[in-house]
Amino acid sequence: MNQPSKLIFLVEEPSMQDFLYGFLPRVLPHDLPFQVVSHQGKSDLQRSIPRKLRAWREPGVRFIVLMDQDSADCADIKARLLTLCREGRRDDTIVRIVCRELEAWFIGDLPALDKALGTRLQYSTRRAFKRDPDAIGSPSAELEQALPAFQKRATARAIAPLITIDPECNRSHSYGVFLRTLAAFS
Repeated sequence: MNQPSKLIFLVEEPSMQDFLYGFLPRVLPHDLPFQVVSHQGKSDLQRSIPRKLRAWREPGVRFIVLMDQDSADCADIKARLLTLCREGRRDDTIVRIVCRELEAWFIGDLPALDKALGTRLQYSTRRAFKRDPDAIGSPSAELEQALPAFQKRATARAIAPLITIDPECNRSHSYGVFLRTLAAFS
């Protein structure tokens, strides 16, 4: 893969932006600049994809679109996003679906989450924290229930420098796919 001059991440919400700005410097080459463009939800992101991709004039950039799966079908979401990227004349755009929500990636690495929040969730008896984090219906709701003071953006910022960068050490499959995608730029 040719090394791009810059990576542009299009994301659906500010918590993903907060996470990526703290996380990406740990995994991307230091000489590869990046930018994260946050949107106000899925609809805003999807409306803006063709327009932003067509209008971006900076040469050599590569786009990565990240969107939560929530309760939708993963294959349908990815197909829809790839269609929007083709409409934007950027067939080389990478689309990654976060199963089910960003917080599943955090639950996939409970030791890092505990360190970030000063908790002991890795010792919890809650079944949601013991099974496949990508299968949890609403990971953010599970965290809110376990930790009433849970805040999406604060948690994203706190865990970004701590979450594992080894795809084998996080129980979230979608997180591993994302890490392997980024490794291709190293």
